[in-house]
Amino acid sequence: MSSLSEKLRNNQHRLSRRAAIQAGTSSLAGVGLTSVPGGRAKAAVAEAGAATGSRAKQIVIVWLTGAASHHDTFDMKPNAPVEIRGEFNPVSTSVPGIQICEHLPHLAQRMDKYAVVRTLSHKDNNHLMSTHHVLTGHLQPGAFFDKVASRDDWPCYSSGLGFLRPRTDGIPSGVNLPTFLLQGPLTWPGQHAGFLGPKYDPWQIKGDPQKPDFKVDSLTLSPGIDVSRLDRRQALLNEVNVQQQQLDRAAEATRLTDDQQLAFSILTSSRLAQAFELNREEDAVRDRYGRNTTGQSMLVARRLIEVGVPVVQVNVGGAQTWDNHGNIFPTLKDRLLPPLDQGVATLLDDLDDRGQLDDTLVMMLGEFGRTPKINAGKGRDHWGPCFFGFFAGAGVRGGQMIGRSDDIGAYPVTTAFSPDDVGATVYRLLGIPPEAEVHDRLGRPSRLNNGNVIQPLFG
Repeated sequence: MSSLSEKLRNNQHRLSRRAAIQAGTSSLAGVGLTSVPGGRAKAAVAEAGAATGSRAKQIVIVWLTGAASHHDTFDMKPNAPVEIRGEFNPVSTSVPGIQICEHLPHLAQRMDKYAVVRTLSHKDNNHLMSTHHVLTGHLQPGAFFDKVASRDDWPCYSSGLGFLRPRTDGIPSGVNLPTFLLQGPLTWPGQHAGFLGPKYDPWQIKGDPQKPDFKVDSLTLSPGIDVSRLDRRQALLNEVNVQQQQLDRAAEATRLTDDQQLAFSILTSSRLAQAFELNREEDAVRDRYGRNTTGQSMLVARRLIEVGVPVVQVNVGGAQTWDNHGNIFPTLKDRLLPPLDQGVATLLDDLDDRGQLDDTLVMMLGEFGRTPKINAGKGRDHWGPCFFGFFAGAGVRGGQMIGRSDDIGAYPVTTAFSPDDVGATVYRLLGIPPEAEVHDRLGRPSRLNNGNVIQPLFG
């Protein structure tokens, strides 16, 4: 012990909390953790978050980045002129009187398990602004055309949840996979904690889960570091901490902070790591989801919520994958709709069979809709005034088409629901009152959400 104390005294000026992380956890930044999820919220805020009942333990967000066409999926207009209705035909579903696109046969058979809101609406046609609005439930004033992600942004759903209901069990409040929404210099907003800080960012997982070598760098130790060695390093750090306390050097202590300890538990716990090990699943299960990036990502999502991750976002494609300004019909028919249809349908089946659909919300949507009229490039352009949202589980009454658009799918003719209302619904289901208070970087209080719960989903 004396030699250790001597060394500590001789090297104190070089030691810091950052050095302790590097010594004890093989530099978490080096293994892909840009921030450690979890943390502490103010007691009053935490109490506010627990003040309402919850219908959902977890949420899976299926994000159709770039915005899928409502005309060619869930709000078809077969009686409209050809330049409106497009090339696809509607087919009957498991619910009499309800039809959806012929290229969604699996979801057609499961219409009784979900509801579609056909009158989501907002006033913006820009990808970045709209993505932020839908994925946060908050229209941020003063933004400009290319609203790249910044620390002034409103927090995404998992970040709001993590701030109001912090975790200390080694499980992040949110995981986004398998892509990060980035195009050139533009980083899509709505993927981060914004002004709440990087501490509350969801994990960003980049990798294709269908590939045999799929792994998550955040859960992979650096070469030469195994769990037993990491355990020994923590023991050494604990010893250092005791010595440091004896030296009354608390201000310069190298002991692990709460966040560092959480990071350590993440690295050494098998719970989260095993969720990404798809080889643990039977081949038949993986086949049912589809041997493609979308299907296997849905399977990872199911495994993540099983270990307790409350918000999982599956990005179906990279930035603007569904931004079909040209050749929309072959793109949807041959590439985009089949894996989505199979993957989401199997996810619903799996959750239902496991008794998890009752407390899991599955939500599928994009940032806006597409124009009613097909353009000269045989595609559809951006359209904020009318688009769809797909909702299942967590008390949602399936077999519903909620709301009605006009004859060409341009504008709602019944009650329109905003992204703010989507946010209120998400937070309420998670047991977070939308009126809960958060503070921006200047300490100014703001209401978390200003929308209203979409009540017809539960009627």
